[in-house]
Order: sequence, then structure tokens, then C-alpha cells
Amino acid sequence: MEYLWTPPAELVERSNLTAFLRATGQPDYDVLAARAEADPAWLMREVFRFCGVRFYRDYETMLDLARGQPWARWCVGGTTNIVLNCIDKHRGTSVWDQTFLVWEGEDRRERRKLSYREFAAGIDRLAGALHRLGIGKGDVVAIYMPNLPETFMAFFAILKIGAIVMPLFSGFGPSPILSRLNHGEAKAVITTNGTWRRGVAAPLKSVLDEALQGTPSVRHVVVADRGGLAIDTPMREGRDHWWHEIVRDGADVPTAEMNADDPAILLYTSGTTGEPKGCVWTHISFIGSMVTRDMIICGDFKPSDLFFFFSDMGWMVGAMCACIPSFAGGRLLIAEGTPDYPDTGRFWRLIAEHKVSYLGVSPTIVRGMMRYGGEVDSYDLSSLRMTASGGEAWTETPWRWFFEHVCKSTIPIINISGGTEVGGCIFTGTPNHPMNPCSFSRPALGVGADVVDLSGNRVADGEVGELVLRHASIGLTKSLWKADQRYLDSYWSTIPGIWVHGDFAMRGRDGLYYILGRSDDTIKISGKRVGPAELEGVLTATGKVAEAAVFSIPHPVKGSALVCACVPMNKPHDPDALAEELARALVHGMGASYRPERVLLVDDLPRTRNMKIMRRVLRAVFEDRDPGDLSALANPEAIDHFRRTLRASPAG
Repeated sequence: MEYLWTPPAELVERSNLTAFLRATGQPDYDVLAARAEADPAWLMREVFRFCGVRFYRDYETMLDLARGQPWARWCVGGTTNIVLNCIDKHRGTSVWDQTFLVWEGEDRRERRKLSYREFAAGIDRLAGALHRLGIGKGDVVAIYMPNLPETFMAFFAILKIGAIVMPLFSGFGPSPILSRLNHGEAKAVITTNGTWRRGVAAPLKSVLDEALQGTPSVRHVVVADRGGLAIDTPMREGRDHWWHEIVRDGADVPTAEMNADDPAILLYTSGTTGEPKGCVWTHISFIGSMVTRDMIICGDFKPSDLFFFFSDMGWMVGAMCACIPSFAGGRLLIAEGTPDYPDTGRFWRLIAEHKVSYLGVSPTIVRGMMRYGGEVDSYDLSSLRMTASGGEAWTETPWRWFFEHVCKSTIPIINISGGTEVGGCIFTGTPNHPMNPCSFSRPALGVGADVVDLSGNRVADGEVGELVLRHASIGLTKSLWKADQRYLDSYWSTIPGIWVHGDFAMRGRDGLYYILGRSDDTIKISGKRVGPAELEGVLTATGKVAEAAVFSIPHPVKGSALVCACVPMNKPHDPDALAEELARALVHGMGASYRPERVLLVDDLPRTRNMKIMRRVLRAVFEDRDPGDLSALANPEAIDHFRRTLRASPAG
């Protein structure tokens, strides 16, 4: 079998996965995976032992399935806290005075660097202040903040007192904030007066204030002063508190001893298929899945690494950024603003200047940076040791571009896919396995991943099927917040007894795994099902478009017809000619049946805060239907532009 990249022997030898295989006495990944599937509890005991997961009181039962797979309980009888595992365990060690967090503002002249000791002091002061405000175990506290050091202090301070973190996307307007605060019955919100966005001072507190007019559960608002913004920040007596004022007095509070399966993080899904769902991670679930099993063991994150994933606290990557490097005793780089402002090379400069060794990206970021051509090649990215990607399915053109220009065709891409509901990976990459474009190495350990038909039978290699989980892994959401029946209906009822994730997937004939997009985005042309990612890959491969979204509409003869919304790489001199060229590319690449009904050239595509393109919204707008819940949109202006494009573009 031929592969584009094969791991060198020295990389395999020094990988964390190889060390774990030796520690568990397993000869290779596939043998390890088979045992993990047969006995997930055994796997997690080994993961905890290898990674040094800490408990105040050890668990009595690793896995309790008395109520069935949807209601699996992990580490029953054990007590712990995310803060114990990510912060407190470093006290009194050599790690304590090493750098943990490096921050750069949108203006590169603004920089801060905090050691673990300094960062923990900030956590402790805020935790004490929250405790004095009457916030404690089980209370929901939202974070509505951009990428600041205080954002990550707030994350851990809430967990330290046993409260539940509700991350909110810093780009939200009042409506999605209001709905989430009310649904979660949040008792407090931590925010800032504002942030810089492309050189403009953008308010956050005033946006929050508008939402709070309809959120009776919120009793306290803590406001961090971003500084240098010249934004008016009205403060409501009795409810609003300046961060720097309330942390001045009072003693620290101890880290709360929590049941291992107590809720820790309430994170709402992006809503690509409807109303956002409140996913519940516990104090042990995220540590046991994404942090240790997926990113440290399989993803090869090491204590010497500097982690950088340009994201927002409102997506699960925010929690990843907080927990992965801190658990390992590594370092974290965070940056305010956007990857391409104040200059288009900012993303690459951040990597080069700060000597990032472990880089995370989404395919959307890569596609956006591709628009600036070979600019990346002028930056020294030699500090990179490992890269990881997640958030959506790749197409081949941006994957190859990233592999060649950033990875220099030598560094692996640890491709991961899971989701907010899974709290970790379903498929994962590893440094021990070969790669082909867009591939995943293997199913993640112990999650029961499979690719099946609608009867639940495994499909043959090379055939497309539904991605499912045959049993509940440790990271899986513990129901949906206040919606047990919706949890069962959404995931466990399509194929009874099996978690249906909503993605199309395939085990390739190369032995690697592939995700082909959302199964609810399925397109059926001339009786053949195809995922939109395959069609979009043909369009981006022309080099003429940076991004594309393909969806189907009813057709009186074919049953379905294609509509393509494309973001041109450059402003076209002749839009009609470009649209026709793209239509011909689909016909050439896929066949005459795939000639699109319309090709629409747009400035942007509607996407969630974690950069997933919302094809259902495009389809609804095209058909002049209600697009449903749009609260998770990061760029609602893209909808208005799409409508204008539709009106201006003749049909046919």
C-alpha cells in the first residue's frame, strides 16, 4: 500500500503511543484497540495510570452500565476536580515557576507571560471572590470573553469552587446569549468591557447588558478591564463588579472535592442541524478522553510543547487549550483578534516568533490563509514538531497545501474528529501511522466507533456509511442539559442501541479512515448518494475558489439538483465565466449528472463559531424557507449577502 507520508522509525520510537503500548504490554495499536473495545474500563484504568490522573478519593467502579449504554457512569464513588489535575498537581514541583501562558494582543506590542505560579494566583483570587459572592457547587457561570489571560483564569476559577462553566462565543449578539443563559439558568457571567477586532474597539459588556434584560437567573456580572479601549462601561449597582476590585480582599478557597461524574462544563453545540443542545462534561470525562487518551497518548502532546490553536473559548477547543497543556505541564499561546490582522501574515508570525511546537488548525483557517498565496514560505516554522486538525472534514486541496507549506511534507497532521457531544475523538491520527490526504489513522481507543448501514451492519472497506458508536465512551455527554428525551431521540434512536453521530464516514482500502461530511447534508443525484465534501473538493481543486458549499434542492426530473455557493480566491473579472468554469469542473470531475443548477459567487459562507459551514441555512434561504435557529452563527451578515446574491443572479 502506498502512502503520502510514512512515519520515520525514530518518531515512532519516541512517541507517547509507543510508550503506552509498552506500558500496557500490547504489541501494536490494533491489538490495543481490540482489547479496549472489549473492555473499555480496562483501557481507562491504564490511561489514568499512564498519565497520572489524580483523585481525592479513588473510584469504586470504573464503569457502571446498570441503566444501559446511554446512561453510562464512570469512576463511580471517586472524587476529583479538573483543577486538581491541571493546576494544583504542579504546586511544589519544578513546573510551578515555568511559563504556562503567553498572550499577544491584536497589537503585537501588547504581550504578557505568566508562570504557573502567577496564573494560579489569579485563579485563586477570582475563585475566592466568586465564593464571597455566594457562587458555589452546581451553579452555572458563563464566560463571555475574548482571548485574554483572564478568560482562562476564569475557566479554572469556576471549576475550582465546584461551579459549572458555560463558555459563550465572544462574537455572540444578545439573542444567543439570552437563550443560553436562560436555558442553563446561569447565576453569574464573567465578561470584559470589550476587545479589539480588526483595529476597532468592540464592546462586550454592553452587548451582554442587552441580553441580561431577559435573564432573571443572573445575579452577578464580573467585568475584567481590557484596558486601552475607551469604551463606556455602565455598571449596575449590586449586580456588576469590576474584577480588579473584588479580587483585592479575602482568603483563597480550597479546590472543591467533586464527584468524578459531577457536571463541570456546559457547552452548547454549534447547531448545524437545529437548535443548539447543552452538552454536559464532567470533572473526569474531558480529562479522561480528549486530554489524556486522545491528545497526550495518541496525539503525542509532550510537557516540552507550546500549544497554539487559534480559537475562542466558546468552542470545545477553548477547553482543550486550557486543559491539554496545563495537565501535561506544557505551555499555551493565545492571541486576541483574528489570524490575518493587522497583517495577512500574522498567523505564521505568531508561530515563528513564539516558537510554537504543537499547532492546531481547522480546515477553514487553512483555506482562509491559502488566499494569501505563498506568503507562509517567508516565515521560519522550524519550531513545529506536530500539527493537529479538527472541526470539520478536510478536502484534498487545502490538506495538501498545509502539509506541503506548513508541515514541509515531514511533520504529521494529527487529524481528529469527535464533537461537543462526544467530548473527545471518534477518529484520530497518531504519529505511529501513515497518512494520506484527509485521512484519520484509526478509530479512537475504546469509543466503539464503526461505519454502518441503516440497519447497523458494518459496511465494506471503500463503502460510505453512517459513523456510529457501539457503546458510550468516558467523554460522551451525560445526556443533554434538561433534555433527556431529546438526548435519546437525537443520538440513540435512529439505530436502536447505537449512537448515530450524523456523519458519513468510510474505512478506505488503504486501511485509513475518512469523514465525508454530515449525513444530513446528503445529496442524491441520479440515484447515487454523495457527500457535499466530495463535490466541494472538486471545486476548490480548481484553485479558483477558497471555499465552497454544495447543497441539493428538489428537481422535477432528477429528483435533486445541485446549488454551489463559492467564495472566489480573487475578485473575478468575469463572474459569469468563472461560474461556468466551476460548473464544467464538476461535470468533468463527477459526471454530467452533477452539472449544478446554480453557481453563486459570494463573499463568505455562513458558519458556526467553530467554523462549520451551515449548508442547511443556505438551502433554506435558497428555498425561501425559515432557516431555523441561527444563534450559533459567527457571521450572520453572510446570510444577507447570500440573499442579495440570489436576487442579483438570474436562475438557470
